[in-house]
Amino acid sequence: MSSRNRAEVPQAKEALNRFKYEVASEIGVPLKQGYNGDLTSYQNGSVGGMMVKKMIAEQEKKMSGQQ
Repeated sequence: MSSRNRAEVPQAKEALNRFKYEVASEIGVPLKQGYNGDLTSYQNGSVGGMMVKKMIAEQEKKMSGQQ
């Protein structure tokens, strides 16, 4: 079974990975390279949720012409 959660642009994968660690650091989630099974669902979800929130805010900013 192949994963559908993949970046279509190979360079985007590394950028998203860096972004994930940046967001985790900003919100105080101790995300580390490799296994993170010791983190709670809430912690992991908060990283993903904040990533989406920041991406939407950035896109809205671009769409309104406030680059």
